[in-house]
Amino acid sequence: MELFQLLRDGVPRTRAQLAKSTGLSRSTIAARVEELMRMGLIMPVADAASTGGRPPSQFALNPSARVVLAVDIGASHATVAVMDLTGAILSARTESLAVADGPERVLTWVIDAAGTILEEAGRDIRSLVAIGIGVPGPVEHSTGQPVNPPIMPGWNRFDVPGWVQQHLQVPVLVDNDVNIMALGERATAWPRAAHLMFVKVATGIGAGVISGGELQRGAQGVAGDIGHVRVARASAVVCHCGNQGCLEAIASGPAIARALRAQGVEAENGDDVVALVHRGNLDAIQAVRQAGRDIGEVLTTCVSLMNPSVIAMGGSMSRVGEHLIAGVREVVYTRSMPLATEHLAIVPSAAAENAAVIGAGMLAIEHALSPEAFHSLAG
Repeated sequence: MELFQLLRDGVPRTRAQLAKSTGLSRSTIAARVEELMRMGLIMPVADAASTGGRPPSQFALNPSARVVLAVDIGASHATVAVMDLTGAILSARTESLAVADGPERVLTWVIDAAGTILEEAGRDIRSLVAIGIGVPGPVEHSTGQPVNPPIMPGWNRFDVPGWVQQHLQVPVLVDNDVNIMALGERATAWPRAAHLMFVKVATGIGAGVISGGELQRGAQGVAGDIGHVRVARASAVVCHCGNQGCLEAIASGPAIARALRAQGVEAENGDDVVALVHRGNLDAIQAVRQAGRDIGEVLTTCVSLMNPSVIAMGGSMSRVGEHLIAGVREVVYTRSMPLATEHLAIVPSAAAENAAVIGAGMLAIEHALSPEAFHSLAG
């Protein structure tokens, strides 16, 4: 319904404003406003300023009309949250859970946790309209199936939406974790940014790309896979993907730890690198700064290709603070065209560890409020 699509942004409008925006008659607007209020999808809000006589009534989206489930599945954890239609978290639960345990075990926990937090939020299962799920691997967007995910044994071509819908009969949307992190970051800190990149640096390296206000997945859903772009300094280094010279092979958490071990510094993984940096270890700080430069080398090409206004850095390695971003800025601001970087912000993620779960919720909300889903929302 055109009227609902206009009101879904949450901005209060009067009947007169709605009539002007849609071109519908006053009587049609009045009838449709009443119908949407009866469904509970919109609500009256504080009256607008009067120009004489009785103040006109305003209407806006009722954020508590329905809820969505947001699910963030990581390599070693899972988080489930109940959100209202603005993305506000009403209740959440996180559990240490290995994605390598397989889809049925992980998704069984998700279903059980969903029932618990819906109850905690005081919401009935009938108010649930969509579920958004992020997973740490490539996803075929058209089916919601993970495709050859390297750290998700047993998940290849598993029908995640179909399995979940056997238990919760609502639309289920699945995407790669860094894509939903981009959505979460934009919703949290940059709602007006039409061109944004979210770069996750952790065990692997990837980017979520928003261009023209839309998430860009590419033809096969692997847009933003910058971790396997070749960089000069890594030319002789073998990557787990089988190629040589990948960014991920020298700038990810495990790669930085490996470089430090070669210098005689004890570091088994990315967490150890973060701890060393926080203790002021100069070798670790220099290694992280160099990783930032290497990432910056790839991002310089991205800046020329995509011309984003924001590059947000997240993932577990972003916990090293400014050292990683300083390396990225050093290269990007030096090598990119001045016009491309004139207003480019390269910043730490504002959503931080909540980026993925917020993004999963936004994925579900966007679907639930779409014209295609309106009838199920109204049902």
